[in-house]
Amino acid sequence: MDQRLFPVSSNFFQKEIHPIIEKNYIWKGRPPVISHYKVFCAILYVLRTGIPWRDLPKCYGYWHTIYQRFKRGSEKGIWWKILMLLQQGKKITMNIVISDSSTFKMHRHGGGLKGGSKVKVKAKEE
Repeated sequence: MDQRLFPVSSNFFQKEIHPIIEKNYIWKGRPPVISHYKVFCAILYVLRTGIPWRDLPKCYGYWHTIYQRFKRGSEKGIWWKILMLLQQGKKITMNIVISDSSTFKMHRHGGGLKGGSKVKVKAKEE
């Protein structure tokens, strides 16, 4: 398997992450078509690369199915639980970067007019 597409090994996923997902989901209806492992790796791929959901590689499965599972899991807080439990167990190390728009350099023409806009308001003469 390609390490870029599947960054987590299948054994680690089955041992550490799969029990958390199974414990927090209540499955109703048909069993899922796409495995939890593929969905988890697809979510990591989207978060790492920043691509739109529609541009997911075909090896993960249908993009909308993966997006729906990500959305439902986010609403239940499953993804944060997974990250927090893995970090507490010292299985992963998280590096979070928070950026502000004031920290990015921009081209000089990207800032708008120099000195702000100069709107002239004429007073009506009666």
